[in-house]
Amino acid sequence: MSQEPERWTQATVYPDMWMDPDDDPRSETAPEGERATLLDYLANFRMTLLLKCDGLGPEQLARRSVPPSTMSLLGLLRHLAEVEVDWRNWITEGGDPLPKLYGARGADFDGVAEADQGMVDGAFRDLAREQAATDAAVAGFADLGAKVGRDQVVVRELMVHRIEEYARHCGHADLLRECIDGRVGQ
Repeated sequence: MSQEPERWTQATVYPDMWMDPDDDPRSETAPEGERATLLDYLANFRMTLLLKCDGLGPEQLARRSVPPSTMSLLGLLRHLAEVEVDWRNWITEGGDPLPKLYGARGADFDGVAEADQGMVDGAFRDLAREQAATDAAVAGFADLGAKVGRDQVVVRELMVHRIEEYARHCGHADLLRECIDGRVGQ
């Protein structure tokens, strides 16, 4: 008998979807303008990550992927909170960089993210707080072509990089979730 979960979905329309299109909270509107479009894509990928974590307990969120990888959904949440801090460091003009949230190595995929409800709750809080702080910092730059921070990062580049980072990790989250309980979807 196999230990692998059977594949399943909540969708009744398409068997490879996460949920029915009418139930999907992600935006399908076409926003006007470059900034609005970039922010819409970012919001949808952030929501996708949260959907992939929805309904799982601490043990499931902390479950590692296929060895030798140490990646977990909880690790992804912690990693992305840490990355949000890093992005703010990119656009800061001077001073000391913001401190790491979880220590020098990020503590996201090195076995530190554990099946503990307090750690899970903290990871969700940290991610939401750091996303809001980065969003506020980026909103302060009206010109997407502006070069900002010590390294003169173009605001547009930062926004596209944020989308890319979340999109890539949503792909990881798809596979992690399917390994946990078999749930598949876009």
